[in-house]
Amino acid sequence: MFFIIGFVVVFGSVLGGFVALGGHLDVLWQPFEFVIIGGSAIGQFVIGNPKSVISGVAGSFGKILKGTKYNKDSYLELLSVLYSVFRLAKSKGDLALESHVEKPEDSSLFSKFPGFADDHHAVEFLCDYLRLLTLGASTSHEVEAVMDQELETHHAEDHLIAHAMDDMGQAFPALGIVAAVLGVIHTMGSITEPPEVLGHLIGGALVGTFFGILISYGLVSPMASSLGKTFAADSKYMECIKVGVVAHMQGYAPQVSVEFARKVLGSDVRPSFAEVEEQIQNIPPDT
Repeated sequence: MFFIIGFVVVFGSVLGGFVALGGHLDVLWQPFEFVIIGGSAIGQFVIGNPKSVISGVAGSFGKILKGTKYNKDSYLELLSVLYSVFRLAKSKGDLALESHVEKPEDSSLFSKFPGFADDHHAVEFLCDYLRLLTLGASTSHEVEAVMDQELETHHAEDHLIAHAMDDMGQAFPALGIVAAVLGVIHTMGSITEPPEVLGHLIGGALVGTFFGILISYGLVSPMASSLGKTFAADSKYMECIKVGVVAHMQGYAPQVSVEFARKVLGSDVRPSFAEVEEQIQNIPPDT
């Protein structure tokens, strides 16, 4: 929604201002200039990035349009998941988690929380570290270090995707100049034409510079910035899981471990202490 609003504001302001000054939009329609700029931008992007980054960028447009997929309700559900897991482990021992982490898709515990259960990456992350508990891992700071390393690796992969998109955005002004220079070269070949023809050709050449700068600073670079912020917001979901698991390993009661996890959340998505308490009171008993 906000992406669409921003897009309309940027292009509406630029094109609307141009028309208000007496400009004609048909002058801006220079398809071959667009082919030169857009094609070379895509080409340099493919040259400069590995397949994983290219596919990551291609698959990230949904995030740019929708933003982070986690809201306050998502985190309230996650805290409920953590509470249920820790309650079961405290009452029956960590080995009671084994059947749930080995086959989370068949888990009666996770099935109570469909939003979490459908998030494959989050389920896998939590189950991997719960599995360590069932195997006897007991040193919380060592497990925390491994979790931090995994999260940092994932963050670095996300950063490469956002950075690659920003690099492409920063290339557009220079590629616009390339298109403009080619347009000037074409114009010089028609130097004997009358002024009105030359004016049209020169105007068309300058569209390349205009288009490159507009696409860079009005669209692609802001998209890269938005994507980076969305990745950062999404990472809080995994960090919340990490803090809760580490607190549980340190021997805290389930309510306290969940409260530690709640505290790392941003104010825009963090449920209140009372909301979490009310939610966990309504969780069905462990089976």
